[in-house]
Amino acid sequence: MSPLVTGVLGAVLGALIAVLVMTLSKARARAATSGDPEPVLPPELLITVEHLRNPAAVLGAHDQLLAESLSAASSGLLRGRRIAQPDVLELVREARRDNEPGVLNIEVATGLGLPNRPLAVRVAPLGEGLVLLVADDRSEALRVDETRRDFVANITHELKTPIGAISLLAEAIADSTDDADAVKHFAGRMSTETARLNELIAQIIALSRLQSTDPLLAAVPIEVDDVIDDVLDQARALADNRGIALTHQRSSEGVVRGDRNHIEAALRNLIQNAIAYSDAGARVAVTTRLVHDGTGDWVEIGVSDNGIGISEADQPRVFERFFRVDYGRSRASGGTGLGLSIVKHVASAHGGTVTLWSRLGQGSTFTLRLPARQPDHHAEGTAA
Repeated sequence: MSPLVTGVLGAVLGALIAVLVMTLSKARARAATSGDPEPVLPPELLITVEHLRNPAAVLGAHDQLLAESLSAASSGLLRGRRIAQPDVLELVREARRDNEPGVLNIEVATGLGLPNRPLAVRVAPLGEGLVLLVADDRSEALRVDETRRDFVANITHELKTPIGAISLLAEAIADSTDDADAVKHFAGRMSTETARLNELIAQIIALSRLQSTDPLLAAVPIEVDDVIDDVLDQARALADNRGIALTHQRSSEGVVRGDRNHIEAALRNLIQNAIAYSDAGARVAVTTRLVHDGTGDWVEIGVSDNGIGISEADQPRVFERFFRVDYGRSRASGGTGLGLSIVKHVASAHGGTVTLWSRLGQGSTFTLRLPARQPDHHAEGTAA
């Protein structure tokens, strides 16, 4: 279990136990004062457990279920009024016997052909045979850990390639000091590899910044066509070098709210990819339009090319980090494999989507769909 999950769950459980023990103590005091029999569980305890979002339960001295949260029944930990998992039952009995809290990581079958559900189960004695059980679903934490491991492994591999090439080229230059043409050739190659390394680092930094900030916290109205014009101007030299025509069909209604730098980064990656995967003499077209549907108003930005296209087998993976449809072409154009993952993150962070249509030999169209800016009626009324 990750330290963060352990710490958070431990803190929550500790605070909950303190509240429950205090509640039980008050209930016992009231029972002693009134002379009434001590209640099994006070109402405050029942309400506390029932309203917990995590699977939780209070078990009696004979392992019987006395209280449970709404999510406990579907957690796979209970069957009727009893603990369904033998390992969890043993953990409960150990906590009761040793008067010590315990923790257990367990996978619970969910049925219906779905993968098992990983749970972190914590138990703590409450006194007089009562045991509190709280479970935390570790699926998201494990997914994040796996994603982080994959990212570190991939980025290590990606960094080794240009660094290794630069090292070899430096040795080649050192061995060719008496050959000016060879030195010039190897220095040019080194410059290319250095540029590729700089681009990779810049993309990694950009992706990290995108993930660490919420673009909607300081959202401003953005004229999408103005951003597209700026990106096309930046890409004009690259397109001219490859003999590729750039066109832009404007829409006067293309206004969204968000972070201009983020949206510009997404569009830059889409347009540069379209240029890189098009042959000489091809065309890259950018269009914007306002779309109305049952979910609201959307600005759709389409980036189309008539290049090599993407196979159906590769299409589900194009937004993965470091995935390349054509590694040789990507390497020749300085691609990092991070561009489309940045586009996807920008779309998601702005409440939108990005989709792909493509056919081999016919080209591709990436459609970035963002929520259209809603009019500020209060501001308009004040201005009027």
